[in-house]
Amino acid sequence: MIRVLLIGLLLCLSNNTFSQSFELVEKTDYLHTTISEVFQIPIRIRNKSDKAQFFIIRKVSSDLGATQKGYFCLDQNCLEPSIEEFSKRIEPGETLEKLYYTLETGIITGQNHFKFEVFIKGQPSTIVEYPVNLSIEERGSKTFVFQSKDIKIRDVYPNPVNDYAYLDYQLYNESAKAKVVVYNILGREMGDYDLSLYEFKVKIQAEELASGVYFYTIYLDNVAIVTRKMIVRK
Repeated sequence: MIRVLLIGLLLCLSNNTFSQSFELVEKTDYLHTTISEVFQIPIRIRNKSDKAQFFIIRKVSSDLGATQKGYFCLDQNCLEPSIEEFSKRIEPGETLEKLYYTLETGIITGQNHFKFEVFIKGQPSTIVEYPVNLSIEERGSKTFVFQSKDIKIRDVYPNPVNDYAYLDYQLYNESAKAKVVVYNILGREMGDYDLSLYEFKVKIQAEELASGVYFYTIYLDNVAIVTRKMIVRK
């Protein structure tokens, strides 16, 4: 009897050790965006153990509409929408920063509900669940294009842009580093602007940009959280 109890205790301790060997960093359960956007849900995984681990990242459920599309992206490399599970090696002490689930929000307002799971490969008892609720609203001058506990962001204006545009924001997390990066249609960086905790507006220069389509991406702690289109018209 004592032997059985000891074995059970060892198993519990083992499972607890595994569950503490990694964590999901800065989870955000409720997010806001607007229709006709490319929206990114960050999934940041920190390997707290002293050895490299392969992690399984899985989308368990979602309720995408007919005009929506969702897929995993790691940095600038995106998987096919049909791939709902994959593995990634993370070194000891490393935090996987640039993994996110990308959603093309479509043209209909409403609510989307997602559930993701992360666990160490071969150790399903280490599963950590990550539910996310996303509210998709109409586009409007007073609508935040991204909203979380760390930052709120409005769309650039005017858009189309001639010489310059403004972006209004509110940064709440003193330790967070935020910036906006402007890219041309080929993905080349055309401008980089830090978002200060003590300011509420950033001026985006477009005087030297040729007429055409550009995109600006907001980064929070080097993780892309939202990408939007900006038109330059001279």
